[in-house]
Amino acid sequence: MAKPARSQFVCQNCGAVAARWAGKCAACGEWNTLAEEADAELPPGSGLAGAGRGRAVALETLAAAAEPVVRIPTRLAELDRVTGGGIVPGSALLIGGEPGIGKSTLLLQLAAAFAKAGRRAVYFSGEEAAAQVRLRAERLGLAEAPLALACETNVANILATLAQGRRPDLVVVDSIQTLWADALEAAPGTVSQVRAATQALVRYAKAQGAALVLVGHVTKDGQIAGPKVIEHMVDTVLYFEGDRGHVFRILRAVKNRFGATDEIGVFEMGAEGLREVANPSELFLGDRLASAAGSAVFAGVEGSRPILVEMQALVVQSGLGTPRRAVVGWDASRLAMLLAVIDARCGISFAQHDVYLAVAGGLKIAEPAADLAAAAALLSSIANVALPPDRVYFGEISLSGAVRPAGHMLARLKEAQKLGFKSATLPAAGELDAGGLDLELGRIAHVRSLSEALGQ
Repeated sequence: MAKPARSQFVCQNCGAVAARWAGKCAACGEWNTLAEEADAELPPGSGLAGAGRGRAVALETLAAAAEPVVRIPTRLAELDRVTGGGIVPGSALLIGGEPGIGKSTLLLQLAAAFAKAGRRAVYFSGEEAAAQVRLRAERLGLAEAPLALACETNVANILATLAQGRRPDLVVVDSIQTLWADALEAAPGTVSQVRAATQALVRYAKAQGAALVLVGHVTKDGQIAGPKVIEHMVDTVLYFEGDRGHVFRILRAVKNRFGATDEIGVFEMGAEGLREVANPSELFLGDRLASAAGSAVFAGVEGSRPILVEMQALVVQSGLGTPRRAVVGWDASRLAMLLAVIDARCGISFAQHDVYLAVAGGLKIAEPAADLAAAAALLSSIANVALPPDRVYFGEISLSGAVRPAGHMLARLKEAQKLGFKSATLPAAGELDAGGLDLELGRIAHVRSLSEALGQ
């Protein structure tokens, strides 16, 4: 008589396993995330639990010649930039983003581009009916693309479908949280189901040489839902960012085994789908009011691409016992540190003021070199003095108030000159070959120099 399957409780946030249910996960501290799942049996011949002895494998040296990486261009220049030049056959790519941000639209355009190029592309939709996908394709002008479409959530049926006919060049699954396997007694979207489905699809992609693209939901914190092991199983992880109140979207690579990380691609959402933006700096600075106090232009670098973006600050007298600190597009703890440095090193206190800081356009900045631009915007707002409209700022501010050098200084300055800026405030330290630049460079060593220039 077969033994009944034992049950275990798996945290849907971190993947930790517990023997009994509890209201709070002991590993990650989240509440009400433990769900009961059947304990999966080990497959025969796995080499575990005494199933059998393994076999020796051949060892190689690092001096062996490496095969060049073959890439398939996607015909979307911004997507090619993020992935490192195209999609690698046999690779697995995971893309995450908030609902309605444009993930399905981007992947439908990608699959249609593959199909129009004579390659076989298969699109599996687990969240929408075939009629809904056709309506989107008609709106995007892709109805004539020879794309194979199916609405299926069973992993076994998907693998059986892919085994028929010619090997596909691209497989899109939207989304991985909707898939389920017969062997697991758990609901779709749970950790066990998501992990098993991802493993089966990635194994197929590696064996057959088909490029696999998975869509993943995100949590309220903006992370891809499910355990981190899913991100470890794939080759590339992309996040689709942006504010649905704005028309542009940012595709950011956070993991890429075949290219650089932190590379971004910029798209503009329109009635006919996502349009590529070749020069995003003009987009982020398009609605800028240069004569307003509290506005500073930051010359940043995202991956290998220099981008100019406006940082806006508003400092007003507070009527509350505890002044407000609101940040959009930047790290709130970084703002608190910057306010403390300005108070301690420049003698300018924000203790009786509400402080609001925002990155225009919804772009999220994590680069430390944005400190100088943020400080310039804050000092400009509290002094009610507008900064020069044709000047850019970049540099990291330390706790001592010193302005540290930033990387890619020449690329930042060239981008500023290309967009018509005349001057730049940058760190005094760091080597810079300014040959060929027609910019007035103001190099400062301490944030106090910035406050003195504004009469503070």
